[in-house]
Amino acid sequence: MEDFTIKNVSLENNENLEKHRTESFSNSKMAVVRRGAPFKVCLQLGGRPFNPKTDSLKIKVMLGRLFVVMRVTFSKKVSSSKWKAYIAPENVDLQNPSIFITSPASASVGCYRFQLCAFTQNRRKKTCASGKFVLLCNPWCPEDTVFIPFEDQREEYVLNDSGLLFMGTSMNPTSRPWSFDQYESDVLETCLSLLQISPQHQHNRRMDYLKRNNPVYISRVVSAMINSEDDRGVLKGNWSGDFKQGVHPSSWTGSGEILRQWAQTGHSPVKYGQCWVFAAVMCTVMRVLGIPCRIVTNFNSAHDTNDNLVIEEYYTETGQKLNCGKDSIWNFHVWVECWMARSDLGFGLDGWQVLDPTPQERSGGVFCCGPAPVKAIKNRGFELLYDVPFVYAEVNADVHSIVLSEGRMVSLAKDTERVGSFICTKAVGFSRMQNITGDYKNIKSPTATLRSTTSTSSEDSTLRRARLSKGVAASLTLDKYPVAGEPVCFTVKITNMQRVAKTMKVHINAQVKEYNHSPTNTLMESHGAIQLAPMEVKLIHQQILPVQYEDVVGDDLINLAVVLQDTSTQERVLAAEEFNIASPQLTIQIADEDSIIKNKKHAATVTFTNPYSHPVSGVLTVAGAGLIQSKVHFRMHPLRPGGRMQQEVIFNPRMAGTKMLQAGLSLKSINSTIRGFKMVFVNRA
Repeated sequence: MEDFTIKNVSLENNENLEKHRTESFSNSKMAVVRRGAPFKVCLQLGGRPFNPKTDSLKIKVMLGRLFVVMRVTFSKKVSSSKWKAYIAPENVDLQNPSIFITSPASASVGCYRFQLCAFTQNRRKKTCASGKFVLLCNPWCPEDTVFIPFEDQREEYVLNDSGLLFMGTSMNPTSRPWSFDQYESDVLETCLSLLQISPQHQHNRRMDYLKRNNPVYISRVVSAMINSEDDRGVLKGNWSGDFKQGVHPSSWTGSGEILRQWAQTGHSPVKYGQCWVFAAVMCTVMRVLGIPCRIVTNFNSAHDTNDNLVIEEYYTETGQKLNCGKDSIWNFHVWVECWMARSDLGFGLDGWQVLDPTPQERSGGVFCCGPAPVKAIKNRGFELLYDVPFVYAEVNADVHSIVLSEGRMVSLAKDTERVGSFICTKAVGFSRMQNITGDYKNIKSPTATLRSTTSTSSEDSTLRRARLSKGVAASLTLDKYPVAGEPVCFTVKITNMQRVAKTMKVHINAQVKEYNHSPTNTLMESHGAIQLAPMEVKLIHQQILPVQYEDVVGDDLINLAVVLQDTSTQERVLAAEEFNIASPQLTIQIADEDSIIKNKKHAATVTFTNPYSHPVSGVLTVAGAGLIQSKVHFRMHPLRPGGRMQQEVIFNPRMAGTKMLQAGLSLKSINSTIRGFKMVFVNRA
């Protein structure tokens, strides 16, 4: 009888994809499996059947130059710390046997090669076959250090390919849709190449492969490789306002186009990114690698350059905020959290870890940040790895607001609650925010946890913005959340706290502000004087008209300040507020949205109503991972004030499950992009 040979070996089967929760990677050129769980290799033999008594099979698994050789057995007993290969004894087809390979739950992440060799009784090698597979972390495996115990969280933080980023201000957060695109063409391969391009791999490939078993190590490599400050990283940061050499950071809608551009240009940095773009791309890479990841926004995020946990802000005596000092407060800053065990730090620090790929400070000589345990940040574990003091300052620094007159300080106000006032992430399974401020810091009062999303005149808001002096108290509150097309109405409350009459000069100043910079141009100011009777309280009602602020709608903000000056004592009091003006929304409607089927065309209608006082025109862009192959663009002709635009969009879903259809309207006359999104559930058939 003709001796047996291995004619074919295959890893491409639906069983592996389904059991390893990697079916959405089905367009990858390689099989994608998760560590710590068995995957099936199908053999097709030629000649006589395999004889377990006289024949044997061995498998050599290779990652770079590292390898392990294992004999194929008939025992299903496996070890969580060793590679194992077996033929299931209860269902043996000796002509076309199926081999199950199990990797350790601590195996290194990467693209593996394997070689299967057959031996006859005299141990003479008869034939060999080879293949490749991608091994990822496994949040479903209790022995894996990235194991997260709840299925809804695994669905959200590993499998979900879309999400929301939160921006704006703490009192008026806005959401921005983002497509993580981890299942789009070539994204998996690009994320793996990111590890190969890293300086750690180029410097010592063997050591890099060995360390890739640890999500702490992987996350630091990825954090550094998302920015391009000291390596061939993915994104070039730009906060200058000049984006002519690349793409405005606000124009990006997903990670896939960024990662593909980086790969297609020979790993040249993509221009440009800012904090939310860095974080969103890192979230994609971590989810691809199997490490649970979510995006976090810290509102009023401090950058404390001198480590004194104090941020100084300076104003003129007429309320204009000055651009001086090295410390800064960003209205919002976006980073990621990854879920992992931290056996390197001892007991009690497992769980969410802060990682920040935005280049701000060096960590271990490299522009990266984390993983810093959230529990350590809350409990001031400054001696722990990595970067706990830096993140602690971002959420806990005090703010000193100083009024200068002829270079001399004439007023000082201290605020211990503004920094890190609201920290949030997307809720599991819902398109809304989840308040996680209490994970990072001890909440001082119940009102601090009840930050309203419908009113800015809450007691907490008013009290926090009250500025006291010996004789006068001042507070500044918005009457309601500012909305594009409507006046911004606000109230200055002035209280005479003494039993003597006072004459007060009142200076009000409103400036344009980017989220990460001090304010620049003044868009509104007023100067006047009022008389206060003993113990009198007066309210000054003011407004900023749409024609004054329309260029600020979108990502920019407004810094509003009032400075009071007692004409008799020359004492000054400052109250300030920073706010964003909510953009109008695009609405997306889908007919028969409950019966959307994979591989069948459907129609969506995007609607926009112009709230501005002048005609607007622009370009509408619609995208949706798994729904639309590539972005589609529509030119919008001038639309009169109050006018309505409707655009039909055809989409053909390629993937089942919940997907995001998103639209953005870039306006020509206003530096703003109007956005909208709709979650779409696609049935298999």
